[in-house]
Amino acid sequence: MRVLVSDSIAEEGLAVLRAATAVDYRPGLSRDALLQIVGAYDALMVRSQTRVDAAVIEAGKQLKVIGRAGVGVDNIDVDAATQRGIVVVNSPEGNTIAAAELTMAHLLALARTIPQADRSVRAGEWKRTQFLGVELSRKTLGIIGMGKIGREVARRARAFGMRILAYDPFVPEAHIQQLGAEPVALETLLRESDFITLHAPLTPDTRHLLNRATLALTKRGVRIVNCARGELVDADALAEFIESGHVAGAALDVFPTEPPPPDLKLLHQPQNVLTPHLGASTVEAQVKVAIDVAEQIVAVLQGKAPRSPVNLPPIPAELMTRVEPYLKLAERMGMLHSQLADAPIERLHAVFSGEWGDLPLDLIARAALAGLLRRTTDTPVNLVNAPLIAQQRGVHLEWSVRPETELYPDTLSLTAHTRRSTQQLTGTVFGRADLRITHLNNLFVDIRPEGIWLMTEHQDRPGIIGRVGTVLGNYQVNIAGMHVGREAMGGRAVMILQVDNPIPPEAFEQIRHMEGVENARIVVLD
Repeated sequence: MRVLVSDSIAEEGLAVLRAATAVDYRPGLSRDALLQIVGAYDALMVRSQTRVDAAVIEAGKQLKVIGRAGVGVDNIDVDAATQRGIVVVNSPEGNTIAAAELTMAHLLALARTIPQADRSVRAGEWKRTQFLGVELSRKTLGIIGMGKIGREVARRARAFGMRILAYDPFVPEAHIQQLGAEPVALETLLRESDFITLHAPLTPDTRHLLNRATLALTKRGVRIVNCARGELVDADALAEFIESGHVAGAALDVFPTEPPPPDLKLLHQPQNVLTPHLGASTVEAQVKVAIDVAEQIVAVLQGKAPRSPVNLPPIPAELMTRVEPYLKLAERMGMLHSQLADAPIERLHAVFSGEWGDLPLDLIARAALAGLLRRTTDTPVNLVNAPLIAQQRGVHLEWSVRPETELYPDTLSLTAHTRRSTQQLTGTVFGRADLRITHLNNLFVDIRPEGIWLMTEHQDRPGIIGRVGTVLGNYQVNIAGMHVGREAMGGRAVMILQVDNPIPPEAFEQIRHMEGVENARIVVLD
């Protein structure tokens, strides 16, 4: 077995590899050279410099594993690797402490104007009165995102005597409370926090989470720290609020474009503390990720399971043909649950009814879990790592088999439990690949889990469906399909409209406040 290391890796990681296999250490290898030689290796280990795209993966005829010594895998074409049966591993825990400590450093530097004071002294000045800071003690820290790093920041902030508010719609309140933090709505966090630090993943829902509208809700004099993802913050809006004095300053380790363009306003505001993406830049973090990934590469080459796989080797082709539509159905049902839940989902229970034969039901259940978690993180969630991510978020998965069926030969019922309610979806596959949702709670429906949905809960009375359709028509939203269900005439009813294009916020607000409509949601199943 031969391993190619094409980026700079801590010596401790190289030692792990060399103890088990032959290693070629070639940091700084050009792309052309990589394409020429990668075909002779069984494993490839990189950091962020080497781009492992589809062409590199195609050239790696013998590759069995690709290791990224770090958290992100943006520089690796994971889909191409999966199609080739190549395991991709990373080190999701390796830089947690480094990133949490950098966040605390930014909090302190921002509170005490340390960089500004340093520059002043170096310029030969001694202007003590110009650098009046604030204390962290007895201040309120709002943490947006209570994943690994957010939790470590909370622990450290408590030691400074801070009150901690936490917002994470995907983490149960009990887990947040165990860390000494108060689980609150985003609006409450924005209004009450003296400091706000972001540790959320970058997803369509979190992009520009801090924007003009949300920044306007914050307390005057708030200080903002972002050591997570640059695009969580609207940089122009933040600069405007700093310029107006509403935001006292920002400490940023990440930017929407890196390196940031010279004309970025945030670079020229003296209140701000800026660093060049140093979240994982500690000696200890680099050693941790190097050892972690090296050990996983060795494990895969020896036929063992890695600790942190990012993808899953292919299921045998003859089985995949049969199981693939059910994997897709389960994932879509999980995605649907995540968008309908009224609180963080704590337990997911899958019931397989009918004759499932030798299909891997555990993988189908995992697919439901992956769909449920997909919108909670910017880390790729799949059949392999979904249980680990669920464990970190306090979500428990269980599944069972029931031989008898109702209406259809093989059905999957997926029940999501939150602290407030229980919600059940049932689905099946017609033919080879016709996915259908057949029940929403106790209401019969018949709908494909795809595209954009508008869902309403209302009383079964004349006129509601027509008024909703009129609003959508006024905004040029085309209805592709309609599905309705009810408990009884005049009773509780549900309507699902599949539409061809996104529903404008103004149209949705009109529908949501329409007389007779008790609840309305937009669901995106892509």
